[in-house]
Amino acid sequence: MTLDPVHVDDIASMASSIADSVDDTDYDDLARTVWESWLDPLSPPGGGRPIIEPLGEQRLNAAVVDDIALTDTPFPTVHGLDSGTINPTTFKNGLVLDVAHAAMAAEPSDLELHRARSIVMTAHTRDSLSVFDTDEWTKSDRGYVRKRLLRAPRVNRYAEGVVHALSLYLAESEHALYHADAVSDLLILDGPVYPKELLNWRDRDAELKDLAREAKPKAIVENYVRLVERFVERDVPLAGFVKNPGAKHIVRTLQKHFREDNSGDIPWVDDASFFVKLLERRTGTEGEKRRTEALTFTNWFISRGGSDRQMSADGDAFGVDRSLDPASYTVTFFVLYDPRTDVCYRVESPYAFTKDEETRENLMHHVVRDVAATRGPPLAVEKADELARVSVGEKAALRRKLSDRLSSDQIKSYDNIRWVDADE
Repeated sequence: MTLDPVHVDDIASMASSIADSVDDTDYDDLARTVWESWLDPLSPPGGGRPIIEPLGEQRLNAAVVDDIALTDTPFPTVHGLDSGTINPTTFKNGLVLDVAHAAMAAEPSDLELHRARSIVMTAHTRDSLSVFDTDEWTKSDRGYVRKRLLRAPRVNRYAEGVVHALSLYLAESEHALYHADAVSDLLILDGPVYPKELLNWRDRDAELKDLAREAKPKAIVENYVRLVERFVERDVPLAGFVKNPGAKHIVRTLQKHFREDNSGDIPWVDDASFFVKLLERRTGTEGEKRRTEALTFTNWFISRGGSDRQMSADGDAFGVDRSLDPASYTVTFFVLYDPRTDVCYRVESPYAFTKDEETRENLMHHVVRDVAATRGPPLAVEKADELARVSVGEKAALRRKLSDRLSSDQIKSYDNIRWVDADE
């Protein structure tokens, strides 16, 4: 039985009761106050190195969709890179594994490059006698596919998260490095420019902190460090397009300040919700209609908060040696809001590239232009996502094949029966 109309009305009535006690019109003024008074720079309570500060002039921007979409890009060619996985899978023999599959796309298209793949299978087992780790990459499909088996360090908890992160980031970083010379003008990663799930291990519980010291996570972080250095050496910018930004270090720092000053609580659950409130523009006597004719976006910022600290001059990048000035690896970003979809994106690039005003303006222009035209991610990123994505049906088929080869069934929950099998 589904919800009857009376149930829907009851739920709506309950929501109305909440709405009557929450007036978010005041949040517009608060967002503007935070923007004008707190972010230039935003430092931890008590002082210290800023976690956020403007790179160049602090300003809010708007670009009319129909106009910006028709402009020329500053980059003759653009490459995108993405890595997709089958998601962590646990088997009855104790194995927990994930498989990641990285691909690079080009705009204009390069079919030879599109055929290339990097595949990583990472497995976790409590059997100390099992030997399946390989340091070398092997090839198939006439050399277009590179693949590697990786044994995850043993953990008591988090096995699924560990195999997922190691597979995803090793495949992505290796594919980017291996095909770096194919990129002549710009590379955009689908996601952040650094492996944030790995970097966050340093701030998690003791088991993950210990794991972050091991050779395999460190080797993956080193790949990203070398990627920045390689692109700096070739004078080709590198960026990341984050479709679902989840950072919270701005609102958490603001909350500490507000409580210290007895100024109440910050209403936003994460940084993205703050920027949406700041960048959204409304019209009408009570602001009941969202204006959709223009994309809105911030200037670039330097970020040293949260996991971004690890790659700044204040962090040690998991102990990886860095050949450039450590400040060159610092994350910089701007936030872009598309009112047509009511979605907020975060665009990242290391300071090595954005310290040059022309480069950061060109990066901003290209991304805003493409989002205006595609109503979503930049075209090269969208292409890479299509190449690397593993569909629901493909995931199910791969799991069946893995079960057959491992001679062990997948451990299923009721949700596997209720949802996954229905999708097949």
